[in-house]
Amino acid sequence: MATAEGWRARAGREGGLPLFRAAGIPVLLAPSWWLGSAVIVVLYAPLASRISPDAGGFTGLALAAAFALFLGLSVLAHELGHSLVALRLGLPVRRLRLFLLGGVSEVARAPGTPRHEGLVAAAGPLVSVLLAGVFALGAHAIPTTDAVWLLVAQTAFANAAVAVFNLLPGLPLDGGRILRAGVWALTGKRATGTRAAVVGGGLVAALLVVWAVLGLLDGAPDRWLRFGVCLLTAWFVVAGARGESAAERARAWPEGLTLQQLVRPVLQLPAESPVSGALSAAAGRGVVLVRADGVAAGLLDRTLAERLAGTSPHAPAEQAAVPIRPETVLLADEAGDDVVERVRSTAAREYLVVDLEGRPAGVLRREDLTAALESR
Repeated sequence: MATAEGWRARAGREGGLPLFRAAGIPVLLAPSWWLGSAVIVVLYAPLASRISPDAGGFTGLALAAAFALFLGLSVLAHELGHSLVALRLGLPVRRLRLFLLGGVSEVARAPGTPRHEGLVAAAGPLVSVLLAGVFALGAHAIPTTDAVWLLVAQTAFANAAVAVFNLLPGLPLDGGRILRAGVWALTGKRATGTRAAVVGGGLVAALLVVWAVLGLLDGAPDRWLRFGVCLLTAWFVVAGARGESAAERARAWPEGLTLQQLVRPVLQLPAESPVSGALSAAAGRGVVLVRADGVAAGLLDRTLAERLAGTSPHAPAEQAAVPIRPETVLLADEAGDDVVERVRSTAAREYLVVDLEGRPAGVLRREDLTAALESR
């Protein structure tokens, strides 16, 4: 069992307090979630007291805390909708994180088709619509408009609001991802869809600011709360849209570049070769170490090999080999954008490139691809 210090260290590293795993996905609670929940409790408790005079004091606070909890669970269900569909489509999910303005499912690899993009994006709002319907039916079944009715009705309204807001056509919202999928399907270019959805995100942010200013001009009772929430949300949308735009630029394969131009020659050596000899023979090339039975032991890791050669130059080179995993194998004719996505989502220094018959055709080093992308 982890100590308290261990849990705090993990929370700092991972961006939140680890709660549990859902479908194998780590669920984290960011520190800002507590701030958002505290604001909800402060705003909701007086409302509960006005609707039901019996809900004052501790009862009002308890109902407010229950509403914050229901809202958090609703956001969790929304994000699980995204995550479960992503897993169903073969897209790994790193973690699910709840924070001040909602939640985020961190999918490790971008959807490869417009259809997958649209399905993952639509799953969250669909869950919110279903929850809104369930809680609305629950509120309708309660005969009196007391504090419990208010809790159920407000949860229904909150889920409906989450669904509507997330369907606005701008990144990083779900509606922006659906827009990107549509434009991507029409044009065949994901980057074009991203640009359209980034523009949509800018428009959504502008409308939020306009609504906030109108509230101030009209003297609305909630004008300052609306102003603060709208500005914070607009900043979140703009920052998210810019991040999506930067990520799209980072994953785009440079025009006119071919994989063959980046691939280094590959050399096959016996796995029992002395590590010092393997380093000398490599001379800037990739090295596939092959055992006596013809099975590849892995790729020679230069850093490990140099360290091993410094102490045991005659040790078998296999001791400095990195296993060749399916995710570190690239096809020689693989699309450039797919190569970038694979390298971004897989922790490896080198990737074995094979021809259509499965024979080693070269080695792609992460540093070479990074330099090519940065030199555009």
